[in-house]
Amino acid sequence: MSEEPLTSYAAAEDGVAILRLERPKARNALNTQMLEEMLEHLRTAAEDEQVRALVVSSSDHMGLSAGADIREEMDEAAGIRRMQLFADLYDAITSFPKPTIAACHGDVIGGGAEIAVACDMRIGGSNLRMRFPGAALGVPVGPARLVTLCGLAAAKYLLLSSRFVSADEALRIGLVNRVAPAAGTEQAAIELAAEVAAHPPEAVARLKRMLHDWDGVESRSVKEGEGQVEWQRSGPGLPYRDG
Repeated sequence: MSEEPLTSYAAAEDGVAILRLERPKARNALNTQMLEEMLEHLRTAAEDEQVRALVVSSSDHMGLSAGADIREEMDEAAGIRRMQLFADLYDAITSFPKPTIAACHGDVIGGGAEIAVACDMRIGGSNLRMRFPGAALGVPVGPARLVTLCGLAAAKYLLLSSRFVSADEALRIGLVNRVAPAAGTEQAAIELAAEVAAHPPEAVARLKRMLHDWDGVESRSVKEGEGQVEWQRSGPGLPYRDG
């Protein structure tokens, strides 16, 4: 574990909070510490009545996250715990009671892509390279949120091909809501969050709850998370470096 935090969190007076991944030298590859920190930031933002919208971003506009850190040293039990943290994080973002916007700049891959599609809205950077490598790696994750977001046909295309998707293609199939210049992706996400935060929070929360209740995305996310943890426990699981 690093002595220094690998994420940051700040809330502004306009009601917009920003959760940033701060591990650019590792392409923001998600390790256990980062997952734990992100879950704690989400709890803080959820409990803060002054926070009306949350932006998920990174300090490097060349990438939101390259996915799970397969170089993290751990034993089998730690690998299972990390996968549980991934499932918990996806569920926490999906069920977050306030609007969430992901700044999808650069590489948005694997776990990074799952974080993005767990958010309510996404701003794509012009340098976006998004990929869902579940089929290539064998990871049973993705359908719960993708089918809701862009439909069955597009979800099949994304998951079964494991192809990289550019900003233009992501916009066309509904993966992102808007495209912004690469270096301005986070700012565009913050501006959208500020627009949402200006609305009455009770009305926004009620509408989000109605949308999720009618769609069922939260229950699907929970079920998928249980499956991915069991895959790590009894199947091949994600690779890691045995410490």
